[in-house]
Amino acid sequence: MVNVPELFGSMVFNKKVMRERLPKETYKALVKTLDDGEPLKLDVANVVAHAMKEWAIEKGATHYTHWFQPLTGITAEKHDSFITPQDDGTVIMSFSGKELVKGEPDASSFPSGGRRATFEARGYTVWDPTAYPFVKEHTLCIPTAFCSYTGEALDKKTPLLRSMESLNEQTLRILKLFGKSNVSHVSTTVGPEQEYFIVDRKLWEQRKDLRMTGRTLFGAKPSKGQEMDDQYFAALNPRIVEYMEDLNDTLWKYGILSKTEHNEVAPAQHEMAPIFSTTSLSTDQNQLTMEVMKKVARRHGLVCLLHEKPFAGLNGSGKHNNWSLSTNLGENLLEPGKTPEDNAQFLLFLTAIIKAVHENQDLLRISVASAGNDHRLGANEAPPAIISVYLGDELYAVLKSIKDGTPYSNDKANKMNIGVDVLPPIPKDSTDRNRTSPFAFTGNKFEFRSCGSALSIAGPNTALNAIVAYTLRDFADELEKASDFETALHDLIKREITAHWAIVFNGNGYDESWLAEAKKRGLLNLKTTPDAVAHYLDPKNVKLYTEMGVYTEVEMKSHYEVKLEKYSQVLNIEVETMLEMINKDILPAAYKYMDAVSKTVIDLKSIVPGAKASAQTSLLARLDGLVNTLAEKAEELSKKHLDAKAAGDGMAVARAYADTVIPVMAETRAVADEIEPLLGEDFKPFPSYEDLLFRV
Repeated sequence: MVNVPELFGSMVFNKKVMRERLPKETYKALVKTLDDGEPLKLDVANVVAHAMKEWAIEKGATHYTHWFQPLTGITAEKHDSFITPQDDGTVIMSFSGKELVKGEPDASSFPSGGRRATFEARGYTVWDPTAYPFVKEHTLCIPTAFCSYTGEALDKKTPLLRSMESLNEQTLRILKLFGKSNVSHVSTTVGPEQEYFIVDRKLWEQRKDLRMTGRTLFGAKPSKGQEMDDQYFAALNPRIVEYMEDLNDTLWKYGILSKTEHNEVAPAQHEMAPIFSTTSLSTDQNQLTMEVMKKVARRHGLVCLLHEKPFAGLNGSGKHNNWSLSTNLGENLLEPGKTPEDNAQFLLFLTAIIKAVHENQDLLRISVASAGNDHRLGANEAPPAIISVYLGDELYAVLKSIKDGTPYSNDKANKMNIGVDVLPPIPKDSTDRNRTSPFAFTGNKFEFRSCGSALSIAGPNTALNAIVAYTLRDFADELEKASDFETALHDLIKREITAHWAIVFNGNGYDESWLAEAKKRGLLNLKTTPDAVAHYLDPKNVKLYTEMGVYTEVEMKSHYEVKLEKYSQVLNIEVETMLEMINKDILPAAYKYMDAVSKTVIDLKSIVPGAKASAQTSLLARLDGLVNTLAEKAEELSKKHLDAKAAGDGMAVARAYADTVIPVMAETRAVADEIEPLLGEDFKPFPSYEDLLFRV
């Protein structure tokens, strides 16, 4: 029987451990760093490092690493042992404050958009004291930020921390206008729901596409998919139960608040959801969660697939980013309050978010753009690529009445008044959920549903924090100058809701009519990663990020190049894998089966004179046509692939893949998938969808 309270956080150097192991004065100094961001003095760092090392060794650690999040989208770590040689040939275990606070990994081999050449290898990792160190296997992992020798951010964490501070600063200005000077800090909080697929490892090993790309590049539709709706929330099968129990135990050891687990809609698809945490901590924990999911799966003879669209024709996997704003006093700023002032405050923050999303649709779409997520957006139960805001019927009606200047009435009880008399009351939490909405208000938070399952949530939350901070800054500038605050507040809310009403949409995002309606409203439909990234360096975006101190223009140019390069690299690997599977697996299997059928025809005619063998000859004719077409398509794909690689700069290459290569990939796959069901079971080139989805 697992003792969860005792297990939880047992591998984390958290405040409880610090309080127990550090001298009182050292602990107080460290807490000031953790809570207030004060610099950590070297003498304090030395004491902390010694205590941390002793604790880690007790947990089985022999090494330490600065654990960071480069622009690869996954984490990185270089392990150093605690051993220090002595003159007598022995060793001692040591760890200094300097080693705790700062590291120096090679910076030239990580994506940098050309900022770090091979001869410019120096980079630095710096401990993020707001994140707790933890022991993973035999290593003490110290969460860090990663920057270049010249001080530019080379990671996803540094901009996230900058955006959180920017939003904190601007939110405090707004709260001060409402008389809340006692609030000292505001944080964004996030709870990322994580979807994933589980398949049998032995079957996975036989699929080159899954091993090399994380998704199936070929696969005929099985006779049964998700159309029966019998997988969602269904009883877990025994292997999945064992996996989830092990996963929870492991996550709990790392202090990760794994709360919810269930079967998702598609066969072999599941979901894990944690409790909300501060965004920077939640980002760290989600990166660790994805790593743990994969490692635990291996222990059970399984493979965890985090690709956004591993199976065609089935739901893709998202990571629903539940985002909210909270003060250090525990007030959720996205929750309607009990007083008129609180509701006026709620409306202002809601208006700011609506304006921020409308004016920066492109930045939100860019933040979730990837080759994998392009397959998912707009598909089964994923939101479309068009960004819009869902409010629920009653809140929609409230804001519409503000916009139109008309009275709001509702027969339902439990209404609340707000600070300005001419504004209508706000009903308490009465929102439904809209699974087609990219950005939906769900009572006291916004659910950004466009994030892909493999994505680091650092990017989307950096964008969200930055665009809202930018808008709040403008609001604060205006309201601080007002002679009559309530009138100015009313006028601002009405003006901005009216100006940005086009982004509000409560309908069905899958409906074909929405495409035309969105275009009429002037909303962007950035279907592919190149379409989205093309807007990244627009002057308005550079202005926003640089003025908020989130990115420098140099860093933005780097990210532009990195995103395009990664997109093209993914497509390059997928095309190479497709061609290899066609030439080494699919065509040889088809030839072998056709040969076997041909021999059957010959044998039959020798035994039964005059036998027509019409079924066999018809099958052979069909296969012959398909095989020839597949070979031709493979040749066409190879040519388009070479043309794309030689297209020019990063954007030209990415657009060539999006516009000319991907369509041929789809045509090529369609032919191969038509061949697959015609082959005998013993001639299958690799495990089918039926095998992968229903043999766990």
